[in-house]
Amino acid sequence: MTRILIRGGTIVDGTGAEPAVGDLIVADDRIADAGRYLSEAPADRTIDAAGLVVAPGFIDVHSHGDLVVTLPPDRQRALQEGRLAQGITTEIVGNCGLGAFPCSAESMIELRAIVAWMTPPDATDWPRPAWSDLASWSEHLTRNGLWANVGAMQPHGPLRIVSAGLARVPASPELLARMSRHLEEALEAGAFGLTTGLIYPPGIFTQPEEIATLARVVRERCGDAAFVASHIRGSSETLLPAVEELVGVGRQTRARVHHSHNEAVGRAHWDKIPKVLAMEEKARADGVSIDYDMFPYTAAATMMVAIYPPWSLEGGVDRLLERLGDPAKRRSIGEAIDKTVPSWPPWTPDGWPHNLVKAVGWDLVTIGSVGSEANRRYEGMSLTALGRAMKKTPFDAISDLMIAEGGVVSQLIHGISGDEAHEGGIDALLADRAGAVCTDANDFGKGRPHPAAFGAFPRVLGRWVRERKLLSLQEAVRKMTGYPAALLGLRDRGVLRAGAYADIVLFDPKTVGSTATYDEPRRRADGIRIVLVNGRQVWPADAAAAASPPGRFLRRGA
Repeated sequence: MTRILIRGGTIVDGTGAEPAVGDLIVADDRIADAGRYLSEAPADRTIDAAGLVVAPGFIDVHSHGDLVVTLPPDRQRALQEGRLAQGITTEIVGNCGLGAFPCSAESMIELRAIVAWMTPPDATDWPRPAWSDLASWSEHLTRNGLWANVGAMQPHGPLRIVSAGLARVPASPELLARMSRHLEEALEAGAFGLTTGLIYPPGIFTQPEEIATLARVVRERCGDAAFVASHIRGSSETLLPAVEELVGVGRQTRARVHHSHNEAVGRAHWDKIPKVLAMEEKARADGVSIDYDMFPYTAAATMMVAIYPPWSLEGGVDRLLERLGDPAKRRSIGEAIDKTVPSWPPWTPDGWPHNLVKAVGWDLVTIGSVGSEANRRYEGMSLTALGRAMKKTPFDAISDLMIAEGGVVSQLIHGISGDEAHEGGIDALLADRAGAVCTDANDFGKGRPHPAAFGAFPRVLGRWVRERKLLSLQEAVRKMTGYPAALLGLRDRGVLRAGAYADIVLFDPKTVGSTATYDEPRRRADGIRIVLVNGRQVWPADAAAAASPPGRFLRRGA
């Protein structure tokens, strides 16, 4: 047994309790004792934590590292360096209805195209070795090795693609039965719940009854631990009815519902954030279990496919590119982007839940990554600047780039809940006790990642705790550790107490903060001194961790 004594740090235990100076003893992968005056206990290693905060490792409930974590440990480490260096010890994948399972030979081409933007260049031949569901995917992760702990939600998109492809088809009893069977298998294999992405194909084609049916499956299988997270149908014109739809799922099914990356997109909609928080608070008062996560930035990362109208996406990304190559259809798509104002209900054949360009304008959509070296110079450009560079309209420029790149282009969209001069929306979301902090960002090894992949958690601790004093230290840590652990039912993670797993971060409260920017997104966080995962040091990495990465696959209820 290896024993580590962490001596004299300010313990912030993840529960929201007042900080207290004390000691911590780690024995192998667990915390053996926590309290004061333990410094005489025998130990193989002593860490002097005087002047440092000792907190549980940060839990990122909203990651898109589904394919990053399938890579060999050395490559995985390279792409997760920014996450480990900001104190993340556990991440939850399968968010926004996007992910890598279940899959079949028939569904593989369509599924790969939808998640291509979040696929590292050296993971494009997935599945390898073959996986078909969560059980075999998690077996691959365990064989391969993990640097951080990983848990998974079952994304709705692959459920529908493996059952019906990317066609706009109604949810017949037969289709619902196939999807429910795959969902039950995922829950049996340890999925923490279901996620939907209702502005992406195929979620964009899905009617409310389908979501409610699948949410009932989660409730029946998981009981009070049922967890249904949603990238809701829109965060601009349709924001308020989309929140009401999510509340309705919770009310109808009695599952816990979770508002993924709570936000308002576009200046005209920022003032809806207090209304959303009030709606969700009222729902809780009425007995609905609803909560949310949020990222502390005014830009978000996603696929460029998301700027196009739903009807242009029927049949998948290849069909979108075909339509963009047809002059008449391209004109229709461009006119839709210019003129369509989303309205409710958006799941009708001509409906559109979230016209991103209409919400923020061409100038606030920037290119995150492309696949080819020839077009690398466009990364970081706004679509307005892209148009100038190509001597075309922004729409024609990005559509030509999409064709050239086979649809594999990512974007950063700015104007999310505010801007650099207006952070009131972020303030409100951070201050509300029902919100957990997340990244919603990963480094996929291409282009410009979102800076949250390197700095989300330290950014909160530096900007909103130390500088602006919007949050107390213990409340911020609770939102990053004990609270998300409780939402997921992780009984022995997210807290510092005897018997809990030794996922621990030590940081300097005087210097902790993010240095990553949109122009230089891969700059590591300041002030994070040591990170342990299951009792082993992963930041800076020691030789033992490098030889055998200590992360584990986490299963619901285990």
